[in-house]
Amino acid sequence: MRCPFCGHDETQVKDSRPSEDGAAIRRRRLCPACEGRFTTFERVQLRELTILKRSGRRTPFDRDKLARSIAIAIRKRPLEPERVERMISAIARQLESMGETELPSSTVGELVMTHLKQLDDVAYVRYASVYRDFKETEDFARFLGEEGLSEPESGR
Repeated sequence: MRCPFCGHDETQVKDSRPSEDGAAIRRRRLCPACEGRFTTFERVQLRELTILKRSGRRTPFDRDKLARSIAIAIRKRPLEPERVERMISAIARQLESMGETELPSSTVGELVMTHLKQLDDVAYVRYASVYRDFKETEDFARFLGEEGLSEPESGR
């Protein structure tokens, strides 16, 4: 494994342990050249996935991009990081087990929405506002009504 600090080709594994309920191996590494320490994760990947965007572009599935989009939705919410990580792993496993190597981005979005709704209503609505491209407050109100979530008081 190449050192992310100095680029040295060989690093040493100092500690390995299971993480995420055994779904990954966490490795602490040390670079003998610069003595930098860093962590890597090793996960099972059933197949290479390609995501077909609405524009027609194809991009490789990126678990980190999925995690970043979810992190935005759950920002400042009282959620345990372990639960969020389990949810991300579950979404990735579901995508890999669909039997297709190419999936539309809408499939990923709908899976995230399903999981977020079970996890946290506020995060669910935040994600939906970006995913469904809300432009006006009426879009929020319509969505909340369709989902059976209570609309906020307007204060008037």
